Amino acid sequence: MVLDAFKLDGRVALVTGASRGLGAAMAAALAEAGADVVLTARTKDDLEDVAGGIRQLGRKALAVPADVTVRADVERATAEALAAFRRIDVLVNNAGVGSDTAFLDLADADWDRVMAANVRSAYLCTQVVGRHMVERRRGKIINVASVAGLVGRPRMVPYAASKGAMLQLTRSVAVEWARHNVQVNAICPGYFRTAMNAAFLDSKAGTEYVRTAIPMQRAGRAEELGPMVVFLASAASDYITGASIVIDGGRLAH
Repeated sequence: MVLDAFKLDGRVALVTGASRGLGAAMAAALAEAGADVVLTARTKDDLEDVAGGIRQLGRKALAVPADVTVRADVERATAEALAAFRRIDVLVNNAGVGSDTAFLDLADADWDRVMAANVRSAYLCTQVVGRHMVERRRGKIINVASVAGLVGRPRMVPYAASKGAMLQLTRSVAVEWARHNVQVNAICPGYFRTAMNAAFLDSKAGTEYVRTAIPMQRAGRAEELGPMVVFLASAASDYITGASIVIDGGRLAH
């Protein structure tokens, strides 16, 4: 049956930045498809709330507070996941932060903060979790990039640069690990309503941007990323690697 290829029964997924927003929604989607889920973020209470929701779906959930910009934390979180489930089949690199500063006003610390949260975290998690996948000769890695990594945007230089780097990380690791049966892909969301961008989307400028720049004339909903993440985590995408899939309501086509 075709739909059986999308099922994640018996799989284990590790999602970073899973305490809220897009990360929480993607974790829930993976659980709905049958996966048990390891959740990482810095805030324990929020992680436990998400874990509770996943358990209500009948799946197992492990909340592991961690700073995924720190190698020791990534290694610890991975070790805890393997101790609990003995395997990690899917890694979703979702942790990240935004930026909103004119380039000439940008401080070194601002640049470093964004690069650490968005690029270093993906590098560390991909290397540490990916080592386990390469040894097993099986794995799916999904990097959450952005349309900002594909086009220029003012006041978002560190963010756009970090997401562009994430796309190249995706392509290069995909090529290197294809022979190990590990698929590495990226999704590039456009504007999806989260706590990070709600103020902008609710502003006059944000409302006008959505109306004129997005053909569908609305921001995405967090749950609309779930089906694509499930697809990339499942056997249905076994012959797809190194891809960057845009989910933006038609923004880049406009």
